[in-house]
Amino acid sequence: MTRTLPSAPVTVARGSFDPRRVREEFPILKQTIRGKPLVYLDSAATAQKPKPVLDALLRFYETEYSNIHRGVHELAERATRAYESVRGTVRRFLHAAEDREIVFVRGSTEGINLVARSFGGTHVGRGDEVLVTEMEHHSNLVPWQILCEEKGARLRAVPVRDDGTLDLDALEGMLGPRTRILAVAHVSNVLGTINPIARIVEIAHRSGVPVLVDGAQAAPRLPVDVRALDCDFYVFSGHKAYGPSGAGVLYGKAERLSAMPPYQGGGEMISRVSFEGTTVK
Repeated sequence: MTRTLPSAPVTVARGSFDPRRVREEFPILKQTIRGKPLVYLDSAATAQKPKPVLDALLRFYETEYSNIHRGVHELAERATRAYESVRGTVRRFLHAAEDREIVFVRGSTEGINLVARSFGGTHVGRGDEVLVTEMEHHSNLVPWQILCEEKGARLRAVPVRDDGTLDLDALEGMLGPRTRILAVAHVSNVLGTINPIARIVEIAHRSGVPVLVDGAQAAPRLPVDVRALDCDFYVFSGHKAYGPSGAGVLYGKAERLSAMPPYQGGGEMISRVSFEGTTVK
């Protein structure tokens, strides 16, 4: 049977989802592909950008662009204020306790690598164990593989049940005195499984094991409260959350971040530098 889409606007009840109105927010969807209106179904990989995001980017480059934290002239001060205001916005978005718990990175992958190199580099040693799960994206697997190979540690994967859920009984049995960290996806990019992160964190913390949560698929679609979840680290990418490419967030509990050595060196991370030595902020 052939169905014809109505040509007149469809009346949508108040409070319901209006796909036509949502499409209007995304300029890229106004084009046609092979004579048909573009339908984009790859948001798990990267999300298209709504007009307010595009307008904000253009406005910044047209009116405020300058080095962040590097100048005392008007444009530098305006750019720095705008940049730091986003830290507060992200803190509220994640329900974090303090602005200093929000670290800007290039995406989820860099956030995970930062924790693996800085936290893992100081806490994981020969004979220790790192736990991941069988449903992890490569970005939450390969950095831990590299760390374990360098440190002589063992990488173990928590199994997934036949119904696509994580085997929490197996997780409890795998946690031990040599387990140094658990890395787990909030939402699987392959299965779509929404993991019970608060429960997983509770299980891990009973054994004294910190937890990193890969929130790349969750943050754009689910409410996230890192204090309620009680996770030690949480990462997500800006480009999957309707933001620009090359931007992402690492949340870390303040006490965890303050105990971690620098991930990389450069101009902004130092308070004093000389040829004899450097003092980090």
